[in-house]
Amino acid sequence: MPAIPNAVTVITGASSGIGKATALAFAREGARLVLAARRPEALEDTARACQALGAEAIAIPTDVSDEAQVEALARAAIERFGRIDVWFNNVGTGVFGPYWEAASGLQRKVVEINLIGTMQGSAAALPHFLRQGGGVLINMCSMGGWSPTPFAASYAASKFGIRGFSASLRQELTGHPGIHVCAVFPALVDTPGLSRAANVSGRALDPKALYLTPEAVAEVVLRLVRRPRAEVSVGWPASAARLAYGLAPGLTETATGALIRAALRRARRVPRTEGAVARPIAKGTGTRSGKPVPHARGPSLGSLTLGGLGLLLGAELLSLALARRS
Repeated sequence: MPAIPNAVTVITGASSGIGKATALAFAREGARLVLAARRPEALEDTARACQALGAEAIAIPTDVSDEAQVEALARAAIERFGRIDVWFNNVGTGVFGPYWEAASGLQRKVVEINLIGTMQGSAAALPHFLRQGGGVLINMCSMGGWSPTPFAASYAASKFGIRGFSASLRQELTGHPGIHVCAVFPALVDTPGLSRAANVSGRALDPKALYLTPEAVAEVVLRLVRRPRAEVSVGWPASAARLAYGLAPGLTETATGALIRAALRRARRVPRTEGAVARPIAKGTGTRSGKPVPHARGPSLGSLTLGGLGLLLGAELLSLALARRS
């Protein structure tokens, strides 16, 4: 594929958050951009910001859960630029609270947007990659694709699904070395997305944790285009979650559930909301949330604790296995 300054790059969820930050990062590198999201006005704002940086950019309003709209997005990219080099499936949403408290249709919509949207974006991109003999498909997962996310069960289901889908697709494409399938697993990111999620818990969503900046995730996406990798974590908590759940899944589930339940008990009461899951809302068009949150600059105490716990448990399990064998 051509270098980033010429790469035709499709980015979904580009009206805010990680998608917008990634669009701006690619614009600075001179990529040719095809931007997608449900909100036309916010999407046009992103396109204008990219054009102001000297990049070619077009905005194509798209609901990724609608197959016809995703196919139209791919056609628009081909009609304008003649090819697609990078496709970033970035859209993500969720429902927070006990699973049974939300309508089943709302939970299903999370899976349709996150997982089915990713599958439909991949289906739209891959025929062009196969014709060209190359391309980079990047799927946004989360550390919730490596370990459970209690009180966000449909979100976790979609992210576990995206990881399995990406890994399976990667193996189907082993005969096409120019095509790469990458999955990105960030920890908590400071975007407007959390404030736009559905919340049926009746408690405020305010995790007491360090946040990544969306620009940090965008830089990882840029690096994946330059040097594709199968899976990449962003932030120490994501790596710690992967390690802890891999070594001690039962204990990790129990600890995570206990931490979130304790946080819910302390959180202030707020009205229940369906957020932007079922339909887009005007709220939140920047890359960040706008709230004062602590941004991660290195390993947090919590992540180091989880990582250390994982290592200790791994050593204990290995010791037990050797003892039994002897």
